Parts: sequence; C-alpha cells; structure tokens
Amino acid sequence: MFPSLDQKQSSQLTWEQRLLKNSARPKSALKPEYQELKFTLHRKLVDKINLEALASIDNQRVRGEVRQALLSLIDSEPTLLSAIEKQQISDEVLDEVFGLGPLEPLLQDPTISDILVNTHKQVYVERKGLLELTSVSFRDDQHLFRIIDKIVSQVGRRIDESTPMVDARLSDGSRVNAIIPPLAVDGPLLSIRRFSTDKLMPPDLVTRKAMTPGMMELLEAAVKARLNIIIAGGTGAGKTTLLNALSFFISPKERIVTIEDAAELQLKQPHIARLETRPPNLEGHGAVRQRELLVNSLRMRPDRIVVGEVRGEEALDMLQAMNTGHDGSLTTVHANSPRDAISRLEVMVSLANSNMQLVSIRQQIAAAVNLLVQASRLSDGSRRVISITEVTGMEGEVVTLQDIFVFEKRGLNPDGHVVGRFAATGIRPKFYEKLLAAGIRLRADLFDEVVEV
Repeated sequence: MFPSLDQKQSSQLTWEQRLLKNSARPKSALKPEYQELKFTLHRKLVDKINLEALASIDNQRVRGEVRQALLSLIDSEPTLLSAIEKQQISDEVLDEVFGLGPLEPLLQDPTISDILVNTHKQVYVERKGLLELTSVSFRDDQHLFRIIDKIVSQVGRRIDESTPMVDARLSDGSRVNAIIPPLAVDGPLLSIRRFSTDKLMPPDLVTRKAMTPGMMELLEAAVKARLNIIIAGGTGAGKTTLLNALSFFISPKERIVTIEDAAELQLKQPHIARLETRPPNLEGHGAVRQRELLVNSLRMRPDRIVVGEVRGEEALDMLQAMNTGHDGSLTTVHANSPRDAISRLEVMVSLANSNMQLVSIRQQIAAAVNLLVQASRLSDGSRRVISITEVTGMEGEVVTLQDIFVFEKRGLNPDGHVVGRFAATGIRPKFYEKLLAAGIRLRADLFDEVVEV
C-alpha cells in the first residue's frame, strides 16, 4: 500500500503548518471521546503492523504506508469525523509511532529553545527568551511516561522507581532531563533543551545588540592572542552560543580538544577532537566524568582545550592546564557576576583538593584566568554581554578584577524592551602588552566607546 499524492503532501507539512493546525485544532480533539478514539486506533495499528520495526526506519514512504493503513482503520470506526478531524487524528497517531507524540510539532519548531513539561496537563516552551504556555497536553501521566521511556531507552538508559532521574540526549543533540514520582510529586516532569543548528557568528551577536563592535574586537584579539577566557552567566544566558562564536577566531592550524557533558559545541575548525562524558550503565558502573576526560586530553597534544562547562572537580585540572602551556583555553561557568564566577571556581577547586589553602586556590585562579565575560538574559528575553572583566592578579589574599566594558541598564521602552548603553570604562587592560606581542594593535578609541541600545 502506497500513499496518494494528498497523503504524501500531508506527511510532509512544514513545522509552521503543523503548529498552525495544532493551534486551530477542532474542539472535538479536546474531548475525552476523541482521545479514546486516538488510543484505540493506536492499539489496533499495533496489532496490524510491526510498528517497532517501522519506527526504526522512519522514512516518508513508510509513513505514507502506515498513514494509509490508519485511514482505513478510521473509516472502519463508527464515528462521524470530518476530513480535518481525520487528518488531525492520523497526524497525532503517526507522531506517537514515529516521534515523541504531542511534543513532535514543538520539536520541529526552530524558534523554540526549551520545552518544559509540567506533568501531562501542562507544557511550556521558551521562545526568544520568554516562556509561554502551549495548548499541548498528554492523555494522562502514563502517556507522558511512555514518551519519557521511549527517549531514555533509545540511549540505553532506564527510568523507574529505582532510577527516577535521568539525563539523556535526542538524536539531534538536544539535552533531556526527566524525573518521575516519587521524586516528582504531581507526576512526571520532562525538560528538553533544544540543540540549535543555527550557529550565530560574531557579526550576528553585534547585529542583535548582544555586544558592541568594540567589545567583539577586544574578544577577537583576546582569542587570537591566546588569553584564557571564562564565560559566566545564568541558565539560558547564551553562554554556549557566545563560546561557539568566540571559537570562530581560533586559527584553523591549531588542534582543539573539546570536552562536554552533552556535545553542543559547533566549532568549524578542521582539527578538532571531541570528547563527551558517559553516564553510568544500568548497574551504576562505567561513568566517565569531565575530570577524567580533561586529564586524558593533556596527553592528546592539544593547542587549546575547550570545556563546554566547568561544574565540579575538573576546575582544578582546567586551571592547571591553563597554567602549564595550554593557554588560549575557553570554558563557561554558572555565575551571576564576575566576582561570583571567581567564588564558584574557588568552591569547585576545593572539591577537587580539600587540602589546598584558599590563598593558594586564588593564586591559581589569578595566574590562569585572563578574562571573564559575563552574559545575561534580561527581563525582555534578550541576551547581552553585560561586562568584560580582566583578572589583574592578587592584592593581599583577594583576586583583583577590573571592568573593561559594562552594560548599564536604563529601564524599559513602551514596548517593554530593555534600554541602556554599552560603555567602555576607559581602562586599558594589563594584557594589552600580550596583544602587542602577538602582533595585534587595537584602535585608539576602542576603550572610550559608548553605544546606546
């Protein structure tokens, strides 16, 4: 059985058409009878066709054949469905078979960065930095649990009462976190951080007013001069996006080793060795952490080491690598300010070696890190670099910092967008001599730049 032309066109709808159809769903689609019919059709389809084998193929021809079988089943049911409702219900059943059910249209929308499922009744998405409630829902908690189990089983993991929390990854690289009862009080919770295939280049960040041309010039010079840079920011602040953009300035002649919990970086250089951590197996053994990968990477002759995010004991090894010839390294850290970033590094290093005195830890940080770039997501959903800060050394037992660029928030315009200005502090950084030694000379007025946004 092969699909008709109309069926082929229906199976190849764009994500915009799918979302439009979902937002204009017939009222009957929200009724219990409609949901019961959908699951009845799904069960009958399971009895008729080997869906497990077909789902592993997932091409347009197979989808068309399954659609035709499904339409035949719909016609055999004693219901009065319109053509639109038949199309809707067949789309939803196919999403159950070949995809992640109700989430499938959201996964096909490139404007969505996060999908947040708060039990079967409520699904939020983040679009352009702002959360919004969708009309998507699951039939019940068991329906949601089946989708979660489908995700984690594809990567060899399991989720049950003995293992109620799981991190996984979709085939497109998107990160998934699931947590079920008894830890999740009201029902299963699912969070999906989308993997963006739209890599923003440095000019894009300037165009979007995430920073000024002068700030980008300074960061370009810092990367080319092999300064060690840490990008700090909260969740969703755009740290990985900024790290990807800065990596554009790394010479294609260098060997780069990347280390990540979940592979998100999209570096374009030709000589890259990508490493990714491994979670424990079903018996709880075999985990490989970032610290082990970082130690191993030092034996791989890297010119630069790029760590997606420093979050634990590997901070000590990262600082030691920066201090022992692997300059030009880049990483990110969760922190709300440059000073907080220093404090976070202190805590993480102390986890790795509790015998180190605090002053020794701070000396390691001051010697290793040259630049802290603070990213932030503002109240209107926009993401901006709110400060570029130099680590200047130690004063007594304190790591000293000085801002080179800052963003000064002035308020909101009538449309609710944040207004303010990027301003250079007028301070020429101490690492300017390193830039000159690398043959990089910045324009004279760079450190006097003020840009209103």
